[in-house]
Amino acid sequence: MFMAKSLAIIALMFISVLTGMELANNGIHKIKGYDDPNFQSAVAIKESEQNLNATFLGNEISSHDLEAKKKKLEEMSAYNFFSSMGKKLSDGLTGASEKLIKKVTE
Repeated sequence: MFMAKSLAIIALMFISVLTGMELANNGIHKIKGYDDPNFQSAVAIKESEQNLNATFLGNEISSHDLEAKKKKLEEMSAYNFFSSMGKKLSDGLTGASEKLIKKVTE
């Protein structure tokens, strides 16, 4: 019964979020007062034969830009203390939960 109630609440929240997004979009059009063909959505993805281009808040992003940024980050080889600590914590918790599950199932 708990699972049924939980799924019903999750479905209701999902529908509420979608409805809210639609109402916000309609509100934006009402505030403008007219239908503007230049009105762009927040994110647009254009696919051509060779490239995949995306527009985020009016700024164009191409796959070449992403590849250059990835290469630059790899060259920097920056060390992130919090990332490494998070990975170690995750590995420790995974190992502990596996041992606990093994003990419980034996």
